Amino acid sequence: MRSLFASKYVLGALVILALGAQYGLASISHPVALAAGSPPRTPSRAPVTTAIRACPSPGGPGGSGVAIIAAASGTGQAGPASPGTASPGTASPGTAVVSRLSAAGSTTAGAPLITLTRPGVLTRATVRVATARSGLVPRGSQPTAGGNRLAGPSRGGVTVQANGSMARALAVEQTGSGGMPTALCDGPGTDFWFVGPGQYSVADMQLYLMNADGQPADAEVDIFTDSGPLLASTDTGIAVPAHGLLVQSLAKLVHGSRVVGLHVRTIVGRIVAALRESSSAGQPGAWLPVSQSPAKSLVIPGLPASVGRRELYVAVPGLGNAQVKVTAVTAKGSYQPTGGSGIDLPGGSAAMLPLPSLGGIAAAIEITSSVPVTAAMLASGGPAGAPGAFTAASAPIEEQGVIADNLSGSGATSTLILSAPRGAAQVRITSPGSARVVAIKAMHTAVVRLRAPRGSAARSHFAVVITPLAGSGPVYAGRVLSERGTVQSIFPVPSSLTSVPLPLVRDTLATVLP
Repeated sequence: MRSLFASKYVLGALVILALGAQYGLASISHPVALAAGSPPRTPSRAPVTTAIRACPSPGGPGGSGVAIIAAASGTGQAGPASPGTASPGTASPGTAVVSRLSAAGSTTAGAPLITLTRPGVLTRATVRVATARSGLVPRGSQPTAGGNRLAGPSRGGVTVQANGSMARALAVEQTGSGGMPTALCDGPGTDFWFVGPGQYSVADMQLYLMNADGQPADAEVDIFTDSGPLLASTDTGIAVPAHGLLVQSLAKLVHGSRVVGLHVRTIVGRIVAALRESSSAGQPGAWLPVSQSPAKSLVIPGLPASVGRRELYVAVPGLGNAQVKVTAVTAKGSYQPTGGSGIDLPGGSAAMLPLPSLGGIAAAIEITSSVPVTAAMLASGGPAGAPGAFTAASAPIEEQGVIADNLSGSGATSTLILSAPRGAAQVRITSPGSARVVAIKAMHTAVVRLRAPRGSAARSHFAVVITPLAGSGPVYAGRVLSERGTVQSIFPVPSSLTSVPLPLVRDTLATVLP
């Protein structure tokens, strides 16, 4: 027995010596220069060189369009140029190509509809989007799980594929009739969450699944309602063809529901998901913003100062019950609004919580929960057929946020709601011909009116860049677009990156040791 242990120790020593010798030889053949007393320097960020956005249905039957800006210059700084001029310092070439999606899909992207080459310039363009049959289940085949068939004729969406300088800080919005922005165009992903009113309030509810990649994707949809999860209703294995679009009607599937939460995820590939709700199929309705993935702490930015309803929609996807607390972050400080505490929600469900005391108050909503949840907020307003104007839980702005299409004049107003729920913050707001710094107190909200450059024509469109300054606490932002005093849309402002962080790489064997 003693000899057996001895042989094990000898074998272990030989293994260590062999690894040491091999590592030493590797170090000699590939020497690493180290600065005295400091680790090796590695690039901390890499520039963004490609970006994709997908718009589900720009314009609808009444007209169609997109607004696009790559707000980065060649120096890595973001900022829209004055109309008709390119950003200074632009060095690296790039293009942004707009092409159609189709129900049938294709191995390559569709023929270019628009090609853009000038970063820093807002481009608003009409897009002729062909009507496409969006994946109707063939006669005699199995319907999707839950007995619901995919929708029939629907206007197809478009993709924007950018590279080089046109990919940096890319922002795209789709516009409806009259040129009013209706939704942000998101990038591909594997996980999307939505929460909002159910079929009791909206007769028409359509889920758009878009594939901007060259490989097919498989998706599935989980549904939660105020009555709990819809058992045996998960749509699994929904095939979305390459460069293709599918539209699924959900109204019959969630019949009678007052609140709906959707989790759209892919099994294979990537997609962009979008959800439209309307009181009837013939009206434009509202596009619900994508909500942040479930977490125990969330912030919903951009509540306007307009009067009217305020409704909080919360989805609890897990099995555990949620104890939820709501804090309003306003211009006068943070507090719990009436009805914002002692909220208990069952697991696997979605619920609506009225918060009427927040009507007429510009704010962000901070949510804390005992289990992960996701949430969105409704304010009175929205386009024809919409149950209201929506904002949703989002992340703080990193590097900068870009709002592509703002309106000013002839009854249209754009307002920026900036909130710092934790530490104090400062942001620089850049628009064509102007830049200013706005300070936000800790646990407060600031309201900024956005205006077109002096001398612009009535009802001018312009882009805005929001940049948190060094040392700022987390900043959450929402853009409110109103028409003659009625809120039309609320867009949470996402981060628009010119570079992405790189993980730290060290000259060590620690990653291969148990």
